[in-house]
Amino acid sequence: MGQLSRRAFSLAALSTLATAPGAAAVPLTEGPDHRPRASAEMRGVWLATVANRDWPSRPGLPAADQRVELTAHLDRAVRDRLNTVMFQVRPTADALWPSPYEPWSEYLTGTQGQDPGWDPLGTAVREAHARGLELHAWFNPYRIANHTDPGRLVPSHPARRHPDWVVPYGGKLYYNPGLPEVRAFVQRAMLDAVAAYPVDAVHFDDYFYPYPVAGQTFGDDDAYDRYGGAFGSRADWRRDNINRLVQEMAAGIKRVRPATRFGISPFGVWRNASTDPRGSDTQAGAQTYDDLYADTREWVRERWIDYIVPQIYWNIGFAAADYAKLVDWWASVAQGTRTRLYIGEALYKAGTAGQPSAWQDPVELSRHLTLAARYPQVRGHVFFAAKDVAADPIGAMARVVADHYGRSARPPR
Repeated sequence: MGQLSRRAFSLAALSTLATAPGAAAVPLTEGPDHRPRASAEMRGVWLATVANRDWPSRPGLPAADQRVELTAHLDRAVRDRLNTVMFQVRPTADALWPSPYEPWSEYLTGTQGQDPGWDPLGTAVREAHARGLELHAWFNPYRIANHTDPGRLVPSHPARRHPDWVVPYGGKLYYNPGLPEVRAFVQRAMLDAVAAYPVDAVHFDDYFYPYPVAGQTFGDDDAYDRYGGAFGSRADWRRDNINRLVQEMAAGIKRVRPATRFGISPFGVWRNASTDPRGSDTQAGAQTYDDLYADTREWVRERWIDYIVPQIYWNIGFAAADYAKLVDWWASVAQGTRTRLYIGEALYKAGTAGQPSAWQDPVELSRHLTLAARYPQVRGHVFFAAKDVAADPIGAMARVVADHYGRSARPPR
C-alpha cells in the first residue's frame, strides 16, 4: 500500500467523468442512549506505516512524539465519525510490537531491530478502544524489504537465516509463497500479535504474489518442481498456495482469538469479462486471479474471510475500470454470502495533480457513497489513507462527512 506499486495500476487508462445523484441520507436507528444514530456500517481508514507513509511522520522520532502523532490520527478518526482503523503493524517482515519472530520495524527508529522503547500496537489497541474505535491489525504476509540486499537486514532476520526462503523480484525481496515452511512461519509471526492483543480483526492488503514487472520472472522454479506436481499449471499451484494461506490463517485466528475477524483488501479487479465471463466489465491492466494468484471471488463465495474491501480506486465513469460497474460486480459476488462487503476508497487521489478531472471535484468521493448506498450488500467504506484524512486538501473527506456521516455509527459485526 502507500507509495507502492498498486498505485501505478490505478493510473493507467483515460478517464471520463460521469455525474451521480446527490447524497442520500444514511438510515437511522436508535442507540442505547435513545438518541438517533446511523445504523451499523464500516467507516474505516488505513493507517500505513510502510516507508513512513502515514505514521510515524519520520523514523527516529522520540517515543513520546510518536505516541502523540498516533493518537492524533485516532482523534481525527473520531472527529470524522469513523469507527475503524486498519493499523499496519507488519509492513516488511518486521513488527510494531515486541515480536519473538521478527525484528522491530525500521520505520520506528530508523534502524531495523532497534527497540523503540514503547509498544505501538499495544498502545494503538488500547487508545482506539478507549475512543470507541475498532483496531484491525494490518499485516503484509510476504514482503520482506523494498530493496534486494539481504545484507541490509538485521543479522538475526529470518530471511538471512533462511536465504532459501527469499526471492528477489522487481527491486524488492519477498518470501516464497510456494514453500510450506514459509507459509507456516508467516502465520506464526502474525498470530503472535493476535494472541498478545485484543485486536478486532486481522487485515491483509493486496500483496500476495507481487504485481508483475515487465521482463522479470518470479524465481520459484525449485519450489514448483518440489510441490507443484499435482497441478495442471504453475498458475493453479500459485493460487492454491495463496488459498492455503487464507484458509489456514482464518483457522488460526479462530483458534487463537475466536472473536477476532479476518478481512482482506484486494486490488479491485478479480478478472476482466474479456478474460472470464464471470468477471467485471473492465479493461484493467492487472487481474488478481491471473497476476497476483489471488482468487478473491472464491474467498468471498466460500466464506473463507469475514469481510472483503476491494480497492475500487477509480472515479465514476473511468473508462478502464468504472467505479459504478465494479461496485455492481462486487455486490453481485457478495450477494447470498456471509462475507461482508466494504468498498476501498481512493481519498489520496482527491485534489492530487495528474489525476483525472473527476478527482479535482471535492464531491466525487461523496458521489461514491451515494452510489454504493443503492446496494444493500455494501456495508461501508474504508479510506486510503490517514494522512489524507488529516490533510484533506480540497475538502473531499469533509464533504463525505457532511453528506453521509452526520451521526455516529457502530461498525458491523
